[in-house]
Parts: sequence; C-alpha cells; structure tokens
Amino acid sequence: MIIALTSLLAVVMVVFVISVRAKDLPQPEPVSPFEHLDERKASIYENLRDLQFEYRVGKLSDQDYQQTKLDLQKELATVMAEIDRVKAEIAAGRIPVPAPELVRPAAVARKPEPTKYVCPSCKAEFQQPLKFCGDCGKPMKAAKA
Repeated sequence: MIIALTSLLAVVMVVFVISVRAKDLPQPEPVSPFEHLDERKASIYENLRDLQFEYRVGKLSDQDYQQTKLDLQKELATVMAEIDRVKAEIAAGRIPVPAPELVRPAAVARKPEPTKYVCPSCKAEFQQPLKFCGDCGKPMKAAKA
C-alpha cells in the first residue's frame, strides 16, 4: 500500500515537472545595470576597512599593508571607471534602462540599519540596549533611538 502511494506521488510529480512550460514561468525581475558594480564597490570598501583594522592591530607588516591597499585601490578605480562608462552609455542611449519602478533598489538587498540606543546624558550611540552608558556610566533605562 505504501509503495503504491509513493509510486503514485512520484508519477504525479514527474508529470507536473514535465508539464510546466517556460512561458508559464514568471519573468525575472529587471535589475539595475549598476547593481553588481555597487555590490563590488561595497565589497572593496569593506576589504579596505578590514585591511586597515588588521594593520592597526599588528597582523600585517607595513610592506604587506601598503601593497594590499594599493591593489584594492587599483581594483576600486577599475570599478569606478566601469560605473562611469555605464553611466555614459546609458546617457548615450546604448544601454536600455528598465523603468525606475521596476528596478529593485540596492537598499532592499542590504540589511536594515540596526536600532541604535542613545544615552540621554552624553548622546553616545550603542547597538544593543544597556543599563548604563558605556561612555559616561549614567543609567540608560529610558534611552532608545
């Protein structure tokens, strides 16, 4: 009984998969011609911040830091030049741009800003709620963003 039911379910699934036609699938969401470039630019900036942090804590020698920083800056310059090239081609009409309401904004793909908690005394900002301010030490019971 169980084998027959499993076989029937498998046959139904195979028939369903075969019967789905490409024209029945929804069209993919149009994306901005800058989306991949913006993501790459953000990645390079993040790598530069990480590199600077590792240099400051002593994980990298001065020579390694300077060489890696130079490589990342060259890569960033290439990405920025590509962004300028795409903007020029859009302005010249060689690259079609989807309607703005159809383009998914890059901000949607990013994580939302975390809630910040502000000290009522010194106005210091913190990512998580605290009982006492990490800067001035005063109570933060009513402190919220």
